Amino acid sequence: MESGNINMMCWLIPLLVGVICGILGYLLGKSNTKVIDNSDELKRCNDDNSRLRAQLEACNQQLITMPETKDVSSSLGATPMAAVPILIPFEAAAAKAAIGKTVKENDLKVVEGIGPKIEGLFHAEGIKTWKDLSETSVARCQEVLKGGGDRYKIHDPASWPMQAKMCYEGKWTELAKWQDEHDHGKL
Repeated sequence: MESGNINMMCWLIPLLVGVICGILGYLLGKSNTKVIDNSDELKRCNDDNSRLRAQLEACNQQLITMPETKDVSSSLGATPMAAVPILIPFEAAAAKAAIGKTVKENDLKVVEGIGPKIEGLFHAEGIKTWKDLSETSVARCQEVLKGGGDRYKIHDPASWPMQAKMCYEGKWTELAKWQDEHDHGKL
């Protein structure tokens, strides 16, 4: 045999073996791949999701229309009964005794860190009572402050809902103690 043919065979044989191995590897890999059909499970999850969203919406609507309630049976040691609406009366004398100044009902300025201008921002957003503020998230409070402009950036509303809840529930001594312990209402 000539040296040219031998040289060509040295290249041709490994090339053919490589191509054959590549084709066989591809075919073997493709044959082992199984397609899993999860369409039934996906449909079931979507149905569950839709059902849960409807339940959540119904609960939210019920919560909006329901007055604040408290189960008084548990505090009385009785068997559970229907929830009874509870009204928390404002006691100006108790507030004045604890805070040391005259307090008007639903005056947001009682909350450490809220002044007349910030109170005006909250009123403009429909947050006019201690109860409203106590149910407002800190993120929403931040949005209200941002709506007032850059000069309100320095205020930290992290404790405002908690302080408002103390006001709403008539926990004046606790509020006064908390405000004394914290610098300008900061947590």
